[in-house]
Amino acid sequence: MQRKAVRRAVRQVLPGIAALGALVAGLTGCSDGGGGGATSDSKAGGNAGIVAQPGKYRSLPSPCKAVDAKRVRVMLPTPAEATDQQREQVYAGAADASYDGDRHVGCRWSAQTAEGTRLLSVGFERVVSYDRAAASDDDKARQVYVRRLTDAHLPFPGVVTSPSPSASTSASAPAASATPTPTPTPTASGGPAGSPSGSSSASPSPSAPAELGSRVLEGLGNDAYLEDKLGAAGASAAQSRTVRIVFRTSNVIVTVEYSVQPALPGTVPPSTETQDRARQLAQALVDRFDE
Repeated sequence: MQRKAVRRAVRQVLPGIAALGALVAGLTGCSDGGGGGATSDSKAGGNAGIVAQPGKYRSLPSPCKAVDAKRVRVMLPTPAEATDQQREQVYAGAADASYDGDRHVGCRWSAQTAEGTRLLSVGFERVVSYDRAAASDDDKARQVYVRRLTDAHLPFPGVVTSPSPSASTSASAPAASATPTPTPTPTASGGPAGSPSGSSSASPSPSAPAELGSRVLEGLGNDAYLEDKLGAAGASAAQSRTVRIVFRTSNVIVTVEYSVQPALPGTVPPSTETQDRARQLAQALVDRFDE
């Protein structure tokens, strides 16, 4: 009787154990299938699972307030007879129209005096990579910067330019005469004999201001360059000088443009002063981003 009771109990338990085993097998199969799919996708995509972190900056500053008011007053003098309200209107600036304040913003200022007209503009662009598995926000911003550098016809930092045809020709051409050219005898003033006061005719006049051209800048953000352009002189208008500085700090590209238009024809704005003021403003903006 006891054996029959045990057999009957075993028959009742076995179906439950079988069902439980089937359930566990089904769950294991689902887990293995998901893992196998993830492994397959990872192999097919290579580094698809590695996504770069977002850029350092997630937003942009208010463009008209990003520039220090004292610096704007130096760059944009107003007439002495201007009222306080007129000065406030000038230094408040006018914001550029923007449909995405987190991606593109800018501000413009202008001031006119008896000496001439001065214009200032500042623009901010936050670059975002839509595929951070392929390039980070910083990498994408650097690509945008390099395109602008190329459009400005400036050499990429580190690129060695080829020598001019005249230099290569003279370097490879054999000497015309075996007789060496005599070295000029120095005078008491240190210059070669035959030149007055030891000065060369190619030397610039001391009274002529030094001209600083467009170039790549060092020590300004991550990357930076400067463009310096003179406008055409007219019969009744002086030449205007426009200095544009573009720099990158992480995933943000900043453009500073400063233009000086003298009122007196024949007057050329000095490059040193115009560039210095634009560069000081650019450096102040770099410091603001670093805060």
